[in-house]
Amino acid sequence: MSLLVYNTLTKSKEPFRPLESGKVKMYVCGVTVYDYCHIGHARSAIVFDVIYRYLKHKGYDVIYVRNFTDIDDKIINRANEEGSDYNAISEKFIRAFYEDMDPLGVLRPTIEPRATQHIKEMIDIIKILMDKGIAYEADGDVYFSVEKFPRYGQLSGRSLEDMLAGARIEVDEKKRNPFDFVLWKRSKPGEPWWESPWGKGRPGWHIECSAMSYKYLGKTFDIHGGGKDLIFPHHENEIAQSEGAFGVKFVNYWIHNGFVNINSEKMSKSLGNFLTIRDVLEKVHPEALRLFVLGKHYRSPVDFSDENILEAEKALEKLYLTVSEAQSKLPPKSQIQTNFPEKAYMNISRELFEKLQAVPYSFSEAMDNDFNTAQAIGVLFELRASLQKFLEESGKKKLKGPSAALALKACETLKEQANILGILEKTPEEFWNEERRLKLKLTGMSVDEVEKLIQERELARREKRFDEADKIRDELALRGIRLEDTPNGTRWKIISIHE
Repeated sequence: MSLLVYNTLTKSKEPFRPLESGKVKMYVCGVTVYDYCHIGHARSAIVFDVIYRYLKHKGYDVIYVRNFTDIDDKIINRANEEGSDYNAISEKFIRAFYEDMDPLGVLRPTIEPRATQHIKEMIDIIKILMDKGIAYEADGDVYFSVEKFPRYGQLSGRSLEDMLAGARIEVDEKKRNPFDFVLWKRSKPGEPWWESPWGKGRPGWHIECSAMSYKYLGKTFDIHGGGKDLIFPHHENEIAQSEGAFGVKFVNYWIHNGFVNINSEKMSKSLGNFLTIRDVLEKVHPEALRLFVLGKHYRSPVDFSDENILEAEKALEKLYLTVSEAQSKLPPKSQIQTNFPEKAYMNISRELFEKLQAVPYSFSEAMDNDFNTAQAIGVLFELRASLQKFLEESGKKKLKGPSAALALKACETLKEQANILGILEKTPEEFWNEERRLKLKLTGMSVDEVEKLIQERELARREKRFDEADKIRDELALRGIRLEDTPNGTRWKIISIHE
């Protein structure tokens, strides 16, 4: 099956055919760097990271551009509040962006341009628009005239007439039409500025993406992405600017991810349910947050709640547990023979062998259907279930011969397919250590303190001081630490903070 992509512009799934065979040019709107990123930003970054990963997995040479808006009213206001300047604010939150996104496994794009580094390119496009009569200057500001672009509204499905009929927008006497949007702003006292043919000023928000995408990807490119909130007016205005200036189609495929809700309510600061990425990662493993985000199709809304995050955490733990158990039963890889005939594998476990054969196809089939990560994750868990069943049926003995080869192949296939989604990228040991540190941090205890209490409990049990032993167990449980007594001694586990 060929890759199908839902195109916001046509409101339908379309076969993906890049402009140039074997190459993909993709632009995704980045963040305005005036504050810490929230989980809505995390979703968008993860969604397009997976699209980037999958396109590369399919063999495409991908040029991925994601910008930083580093000049904006919000940045200037933040700088004024803190007695700083816009450069210091933007640098601070660009660093913070990476501090948030790197733990989530979000790969760096090919190019990460900043708006302030492309003022010349913006001015050049504005000049073209003015020469064509599509833009006009008014007292040092420059506006795009939406009436001069007949296709305005094509992406959002709105007509200019309908928008005007229901308009509730602020009156600006300098505009010829209420929906005209600013391309260049005359500078106000105390604001940063750049020289232009219209005097000192700075660019409007929308023009920066037209300029940067043109510089790095050309007049027409394959994919433009972002959150649904950007469809109107930002992406609508980008189309108007770029197609108005260059007279050719701007983008072939528009991809937009859905919103993040908090406990079934829209996330907003006014509702007090605004969650930053760094706040969430104080309690949730980054890979669990990633699995949670990808557990829904990217176009659907996703509901962030304790219950849903707990489900993602438990699911991730199952994946790592199965990989860990498989590895514990395998000899070193160099000692595993893998060239057994198919019949040998079928005799050991027809179910696991057939599942292994089907997984790469089933996974690709899911992802080729408009990057359906939820369905792809389902494929991973089907393989995990078959492998876990095989491991349980094999008993406690070490695997050898075709049994070892089959388990090794299943384990490697599970990890390879999961890695396309940015999941299972750590060793089980790395994952459990990170989980333990994260959860212990929340209990206020160290590993040594937990181990010491367990030893005291063991001594109390041997001396038949059962009330004291139970008290230690209960105290640990209150701190989120569950003890499991086994024939091989007491193991301990940190209960999810959401349980």
